Amino acid sequence: MTVSHIKCVVLFLLLSVQTICLCAKDFVLVIDAGHGGHDPGAVGMISKEKNINLNVALAFGRLVERGCPDVRVIYTRKTDVFVPLNRRAQIANEAKADLFISIHTNSVAGNKSAKGASTWTLGLAKTESNLDVAKRENSVILYEDDYKQVYSGFNPYSSESYIIFELMQDQYMEQSVHLASMIQRQFKDHSGRADRGVHQAGFLVLKASAMPSVLVELGFISTPSEEKYLNTDTGVNSLSKAIYNAFLEYKEDWACKNSGTTAPKVEAAPVADVHDDAVQRSAGDDGGLVFKVQFMASRKRLDTGDSRFEALGEVECYEEDGIYKYTCHASPDYDHVSRMRRQVAKTYKDAFVVAFKDGQRVDTAGAIKEFRNKK
Repeated sequence: MTVSHIKCVVLFLLLSVQTICLCAKDFVLVIDAGHGGHDPGAVGMISKEKNINLNVALAFGRLVERGCPDVRVIYTRKTDVFVPLNRRAQIANEAKADLFISIHTNSVAGNKSAKGASTWTLGLAKTESNLDVAKRENSVILYEDDYKQVYSGFNPYSSESYIIFELMQDQYMEQSVHLASMIQRQFKDHSGRADRGVHQAGFLVLKASAMPSVLVELGFISTPSEEKYLNTDTGVNSLSKAIYNAFLEYKEDWACKNSGTTAPKVEAAPVADVHDDAVQRSAGDDGGLVFKVQFMASRKRLDTGDSRFEALGEVECYEEDGIYKYTCHASPDYDHVSRMRRQVAKTYKDAFVVAFKDGQRVDTAGAIKEFRNKK
C-alpha cells in the first residue's frame, strides 16, 4: 500500500469517527433519590425513607448502566448527603437531561394498612390526599436556611401557595403521564404491587425541571409489612427492575420519535360504550373551550372511523410535533370528560384529559380553572 493510499484510509477513518461523534446523541437520564443527609424523609419503625430511596435509585441506575450503553446516567446523590430541592432540578437542567425520575417512599400518619405504589407528575392536585403528598415532599425545603428567598416565599404547608400550579403550563405533561403509566403497569405486572395509580400534584422538584419528569412513591413506610418489604433485597430488586422495564419502553418511544422511524404498532381494543347525552353540549359554548380524552398517539395517521374505535363514539385526530394524537368524548363540561377518561382508561391506560380553546391546544390546568370559574 502506498503512502498516498494510507493517507486516504486514515482520512476516511477520521471523517467516519467525526461523523459518528456528531450524529450520536446519548440519552441523558437523571435519577433523583429523594431526601438524604440531615433530611431523613418519612421515618418508619425500622428504617428511614432516605435510605430506601437511595437503595432503589442506585439499583435502578446499575441496571441502566449495564443494559443501556447509550444512556448517560446522572445521580443527584449517590451517598447519604443532603441536596437542596432546587439543586436537584438544576443538576438535570444543566445536563440537558432527557428524563428526570425522582424516587420516594410514601407515608400516612395513623394508617398502618395503606399499601401499593403510585407515580406522580406535575399538575394541579385534585384531592386533599394528593395535596397532602405534595406538602410532605415539598416540606424538605424547610431544611434549607434560605428557603424563603430561594423559593420566593413558598410555604409548603399552605394550600394558598399551590395556586401557582393551577396556572402553570407543563409542555412535558404528555410524556410525563405516558412514562408514569408505564411505571405503574410495571409495578403491578412485574412487582405485584397494589396499583395506586397515576396522579398529579404540585411538586417543586418537578416544577423546576425542564424535561419530562415523574416522582415515584414506592410504597408506605408507615405500614409495617410494606416497610419490611421495602428494606429487603427482593423488594429493592423488584422495584428497581420495574422502573427499569418502564424506562426501556419509554426510551424506545423516544428513539422512534428522534430517529424519525415508525413507532411500534399500537393495538387498540374497544371500551365500553358510555355516553352521557345529558351533559353533552356544542363545542362552541363557553367561548370555544373544549375538553377531550386523549387515548393514543401514532406516527402513522389512522382512520378515525376505524372499526376499533367504534365503542369510543366520535374520534378526532390532531397533529403535534409530527405525532398524530387521537381524542374522544369532546365536551365543554370538564366533569363529564373526566368521567369518560376513567372509562376509557380501563382499556387505554395512558388516557388523559386535554383542553382546546378556539381549536387550539391550551394548558389543561388553566382550562380547568376557567371552567370552574364559569360554573
